[in-house]
Amino acid sequence: MGFQFAEFPISNVPKSWVDNRWAFQKLLRMCRKPVKKVGKNEHHLWKKRDSAGSGQKALNLVRIVSQLPNEKEAVYGALDKWTAWETEFPLIAAAKALRILRKRSQWLRVIQVAKWMLSKGQGATMGTYDTLLLAFDMDNRVDEAELLWNMVLHTNTRSISKRLFSRMISLYDHHNMQEKIIEVFADMEELHVRPDENTVRKVAHAFKELGLEDKQKLVLRRYLSKWKCIHFNGERVRVKRFASDED
Repeated sequence: MGFQFAEFPISNVPKSWVDNRWAFQKLLRMCRKPVKKVGKNEHHLWKKRDSAGSGQKALNLVRIVSQLPNEKEAVYGALDKWTAWETEFPLIAAAKALRILRKRSQWLRVIQVAKWMLSKGQGATMGTYDTLLLAFDMDNRVDEAELLWNMVLHTNTRSISKRLFSRMISLYDHHNMQEKIIEVFADMEELHVRPDENTVRKVAHAFKELGLEDKQKLVLRRYLSKWKCIHFNGERVRVKRFASDED
C-alpha cells in the first residue's frame, strides 16, 4: 500500500499551520490518499505439495511389489518404472505405501521399498528409520538393524527421537540381547533423552537379567513416576509406587 498527495494549493495554507508542526502534520494526513500498488504474484516454497492421487499411487505401488519375486533387481526395476514418468519423486505416495505394507506385516516388502527410497536420497526421516528398524526386527535381521542404527546414531546424534531409541531397545529385548539394551540406554542418558515407562521396564529387566539389581532399582526409581493408578473396589485410585526409599 503506497500513498500520494492530493492536489492542495499551498497558497491556501495559513502560515500559522506551517509554523505549527503538529497542525502541518495533520494537514499532510488529510491530503494523503491511499494508492494500491500492483505487485507480482507471490510464490511460497513452503506450500504443501499437491498430494492429489497419492493414495491411489500408494495402492498401485503396494500391488506392484506384492506380485514380484524377492530378487532385489526385480523389485528395484519395478520401483524405478513406477517413478519413470514422475516429474519429481512421489514421496507422499511412497510413504503411504510403506504404512500400508507395515499394517499388512509385509516386512520383506517394507525393507525393499524403504531401502530403495533411501538409495534415491528420499525419505531419510526418523519415521522411515523407525519403520525399517521394526521390519528388520520382525524379519530377524538384527545385523542390518545394527548397521542402520549406528549410521543414524553417528549422523543424527543430537536429533534422534525418543521413539527411535525405544524401537532399538525393543528390538534388542525381543532378541534377548541384554548388553545391547544397556548400551543404547547409556546413549539415551548421555544425550539427555528421557525414556518412556515401557522402555524403562525393559532396561530394568535387562539389568536384572545381568545380575545388576542395584542398577535395576536405581533406574526404576529415577525414571518411573512416584505414583501409579490402580483399581480398588471398582474405583481408580492413585497410590505410591514405592512403599519406602529402600524399595
